[in-house]
Amino acid sequence: MKKIGVLALQGAVAEHLKMLNQIADVTAVAIKYENELADLDGLIIPGGESTAIGRLLRDFGLLLPLTKKINDGLFVWGTCAGMIMLAKKLTDDDLVHLGVMDIEVARNAYGRQLGSFETVAKIPEVGSDEISLTFIRAPYAASVGSDVKVLLELDGRIVACQQKHMLATAFHPEITNDLSFHRYFVKMIKQAKDLS
Repeated sequence: MKKIGVLALQGAVAEHLKMLNQIADVTAVAIKYENELADLDGLIIPGGESTAIGRLLRDFGLLLPLTKKINDGLFVWGTCAGMIMLAKKLTDDDLVHLGVMDIEVARNAYGRQLGSFETVAKIPEVGSDEISLTFIRAPYAASVGSDVKVLLELDGRIVACQQKHMLATAFHPEITNDLSFHRYFVKMIKQAKDLS
């Protein structure tokens, strides 16, 4: 049984918990406090408002402990605002939050006209079928480090990528009915545990 947390400070927490609860051998828990990080196998940082999540991470005393846990190997997946939280650099802001993933992210990159849209794409690493992608005022990775694997580009913009135990997506799999990305994150964790 894998214990996967969803950072429950702000954003699409219930939606991620609902998706995880549909996957066998997964216990899904909401995470708000440092002591709750102790026995996690993985953590999802949900979409929401990145400035608010960053402030709450600091207010709850979670920023440094969570940064350390991720640097020590805790599996983490950031969706939308979560991608911003993981980034080592932002194109339009000097304030970096966790700064653990070697990506540079443009916030709210899909402006008002493209503020929200849906599309489909096939991501070979995730599955053989096309999956639904929902973008809501989404960021994207403007550049990535040499050991970051790009999983998906749309119109030349990196919207899904992975670096070792860290996963980032600009879109919101939790508001679709497709479990593919949640299963992929669980698979990442299980494969690593099997090798250790």
